[in-house]
Amino acid sequence: MLSEETSGHMRKKCVSSLPCSDLATHEDEKAKWVFKRHVVVVVIGLCFIYMIKLSFDSKDCDMTRIHYVNPAHVKRTQKYAEQVLQAQCRPSFVKKEMNRLFVEKYSMNASPFIRKDINAQEDVFKYEPPFGFHKFSEKLKDLLDLLPEYGLPEGLQSKHCKRCVVVGNGGVLHGLELGYALNQFDVVIRLNNAPVQGYTDDVGNKTTIRMTYPEGAPLSHHEYYPDGLFVAVLFKSVDFGWIQAVVKNETLPLWMRLFFWKQVAEKIPVMPKQFRILNPTIIKETALDILEYPEPRPKFWGWDKNVPTIGVTAVVLATHLCDEVSLAGFGYDLSQPNTPLHYYDNLCMAAMNGQTMHNVTTETKFLQKLIKEGVVTDLSGGIFCTFCKTSS
Repeated sequence: MLSEETSGHMRKKCVSSLPCSDLATHEDEKAKWVFKRHVVVVVIGLCFIYMIKLSFDSKDCDMTRIHYVNPAHVKRTQKYAEQVLQAQCRPSFVKKEMNRLFVEKYSMNASPFIRKDINAQEDVFKYEPPFGFHKFSEKLKDLLDLLPEYGLPEGLQSKHCKRCVVVGNGGVLHGLELGYALNQFDVVIRLNNAPVQGYTDDVGNKTTIRMTYPEGAPLSHHEYYPDGLFVAVLFKSVDFGWIQAVVKNETLPLWMRLFFWKQVAEKIPVMPKQFRILNPTIIKETALDILEYPEPRPKFWGWDKNVPTIGVTAVVLATHLCDEVSLAGFGYDLSQPNTPLHYYDNLCMAAMNGQTMHNVTTETKFLQKLIKEGVVTDLSGGIFCTFCKTSS
């Protein structure tokens, strides 16, 4: 019960100021105004970040400055790719080698994609995305209920020995005409929105897996291979809503679009059975175990160079999917800031100096180690060229 003093104070407040009903309405309107103000601040902040991103992306390179590709180097590159494909495929080779190099850091039995029995794997819920699904068990369950399959297609899964090639987006692919060779691999993994239309001579057109996050998904329907898998990498809360919307072919809510740093694809020509969710254990294994990055630290915005790139994550994923792994289109030459970063646009190599999420130097050393040890092969020679020593 209220004391006489408290009750009298409330009566006095109602009489001397506003009627009690009006006072409650006033407080409610004030709360709504504060909420709206916060929403406006968030929207303005997101718009500001988006404008910064547009400014960042506008630093185009002069494509006339792209390095001349020596015809002799092109021939050596193509010959090396042919040799890799003609050699006898070695079952379980890359897993055994990864286990040898990274003892107690690499799991030979890790599931590449999330399965419906995920709740039995407690380690998956230790970290927040992208290293785990902490606090997202319900959203994950709702999403998995929409996806009928979680492995490679049966025809590939039953193959005795599979060769993977991870096709990076680097400008090093320009002019090498490796497209025909890349199409011969059992599993071709492409990253984000890297196009094949108009670049098939250099990058081929076969796509077994398109691995990306919402902002990286191709906007053009022509970039989706009819039987290819769409592997989603989930970084934040709204990513779960986005993948659910595209799987169900629903319109993305307007409020959700505000939380992406660039336009996202809203309709993807892929059947539910073709969607996969990357097991965050693969990212955790790549970042914390193999690359030895520090434990994820909570930050108000973004990450602190402790998130592996989609490319290097795809390489580790490939070691879990296939028996042998090759790379093509990898390699950042930061000493050439004015050269094109990708094979398909005018973005400068210097753009990599401005990003704060990835440690490309550490990743390059890791990939160099894999190539020098013979664990994977570098078909384009952008990381470490094993065939460039041959005289022309």
